[in-house]
Amino acid sequence: MSGRKALLRAYRERKVEAGIYAVHCQVTGQAWVGATPDLSTRQNGVWFSLRQGSHREKTLQTAWNAHGPEAFAFEAVEAIDTEGLDRFGRDSRLKDRREHWIAMLNATGLM
Repeated sequence: MSGRKALLRAYRERKVEAGIYAVHCQVTGQAWVGATPDLSTRQNGVWFSLRQGSHREKTLQTAWNAHGPEAFAFEAVEAIDTEGLDRFGRDSRLKDRREHWIAMLNATGLM
């Protein structure tokens, strides 16, 4: 097996951890909270859409444009145990925990 194939296999077989994340603007103190089925890949997706100027949350995109990437931090705030849950159960738990963290951090929700 080639090195590339081994890397692809390892990626597919890795344990995926669902959870809640926050993006913080260190200049303004604003926070945005989202939920994801895969915490390990979410920051790359958020940063990519922000760099492209196409993030769906306009307040986050506006802050990013005003202050630049150096002003932002990504934080995984809670890993969610989804063992034994079907997709509906996982999504429901993520939604509940996302709402909890939005309230705790006085944050804006991300989809």
